Amino acid sequence: MGSTTVWQPLVMDQQWPAKVFDVQCTACPRLHAFHEQNRQKFPGHFNGPVPPFGPDNAELLIVGLAPGLHGANRSGRPFTGDYCGDLLYSTLHKFGFANRPVSMAVGDGLQLVNARVSNAVKCVPPENKPTPAEINTCNQFIAHEFKVHPPKAVLALGLVGHQAVLKALGQRQSAFKFGHAAQHDLGAFRLFDSYHVSRYNTQTGRLTAPMFEAVMESISRFLKV
Repeated sequence: MGSTTVWQPLVMDQQWPAKVFDVQCTACPRLHAFHEQNRQKFPGHFNGPVPPFGPDNAELLIVGLAPGLHGANRSGRPFTGDYCGDLLYSTLHKFGFANRPVSMAVGDGLQLVNARVSNAVKCVPPENKPTPAEINTCNQFIAHEFKVHPPKAVLALGLVGHQAVLKALGQRQSAFKFGHAAQHDLGAFRLFDSYHVSRYNTQTGRLTAPMFEAVMESISRFLKV
């Protein structure tokens, strides 16, 4: 990338307050350098911190791990652009949280209903593995999201998402153990856990559609109380 070239963020679904999301964030040197490399290799990709997606007043917040290189990092929308979001968005549609079952790209007409999707780490990490320091640095955005747009229920997809939620609330990790279909009353909201909807988990059968739908059924019942 030439020294005179300035990266311009591509089209996003929506804008957010800077404390909730900053598309120009360069706080993590390794992740910033990885973006710089990918802007050369994949100029058609979004290649920047990926914003949350969904209404800011949603009662349900879904927290994943981080954007995939050719998924959310390509499209600019969480869980969109690869196979990772297939189970997520089809299930959200089934339970009335989305107006259609497939997320294809920014501007495709997909709308979430009373649900918002975010990530513990907003930038794609090398080998899909953020470091503990990067997770900690990015945690400020989830923490502000809780404060500015407090949810009633949070669904953590995987252990990293679970830990990020607890850290953002200042809760002890040892007090709330991660487990698929586990529920935790955190005072501010109810935390629901699920295995991550990754392609690996769904193809190996670690997470099946009925297993994930059971978690979403529990969330739906809770929100109706």
